[in-house]
Amino acid sequence: MKGIIVAAGYGTRFLPATKALPKEMLPLLTKPAISFIVDEFIASGIEDIIIITSRRKKVLDDYFDRDIELEAVFAREGRADKLEAVAPPKARFSYVRQTEMRGTGHALLQAAPLLGGEPCVVAYPDDIHFGDKPLARQLMDVYEETGCSVLAALRDPGDVSRYGVIDPAPDGLHVRGFVEKPPRGTEPSHEISIGRYLYTTEFFALLAEGWKAHEGGEYYHIYALNKLIDEGKVAWKSMEGLRLDTGEPSGYLEAILEYAWLEPGYRELIRNFVAKKA
Repeated sequence: MKGIIVAAGYGTRFLPATKALPKEMLPLLTKPAISFIVDEFIASGIEDIIIITSRRKKVLDDYFDRDIELEAVFAREGRADKLEAVAPPKARFSYVRQTEMRGTGHALLQAAPLLGGEPCVVAYPDDIHFGDKPLARQLMDVYEETGCSVLAALRDPGDVSRYGVIDPAPDGLHVRGFVEKPPRGTEPSHEISIGRYLYTTEFFALLAEGWKAHEGGEYYHIYALNKLIDEGKVAWKSMEGLRLDTGEPSGYLEAILEYAWLEPGYRELIRNFVAKKA
């Protein structure tokens, strides 16, 4: 099983910061957002990770590489803690560029030749997961049970008209339909699709098939997904744990606070700040 991280977008919601810094490198305290996805993959047993990038994102390549000079400084100083902090993750990284912003379906096609016929978990770094079992592993468990592509879902009891909504099959495991932004009151469920997918090799064959007939503009994964749904080859998993959406500044701020709240020292700082403002 391989992992793909889609990190080619412009990140315009975070301008001007993202004029020079990839959105995926915006930190939650001291840890870049993309690192949470990499850690999730590794904890799930995925050691081959493909990152889809674009122009001006070479910093992603550098971040997951060794820094020999910095390591030498910390080694001389006997700073084992700093050495551990800058050590690259225990995974093999490959990078592919999307040279034109032509949609996520097009981006995934750039990575397909690197998969070697293996299924993969696809992650969008806007969605960060915390929980006892990594979200990628949750999807892999469903794949091992069904042999199907798997969608990660989050139950939202409120208005889901802004999301892609899953229409679950009666068995509660397979997907019989997928509705993008259904009018309020017409939604087939309250299970919304979030930025984690497990795709079989069949998905990528259908993705390429759809691309051949594509007539211009951005190309997404919906064609291939709907084809697999029609064949009964898509399952879904309502995620266990906490999902944080860092796709816009307000969600990013909330993610920082949630992450900080996990650490007693930062928790006390937040309490003190709120008390001063009360």
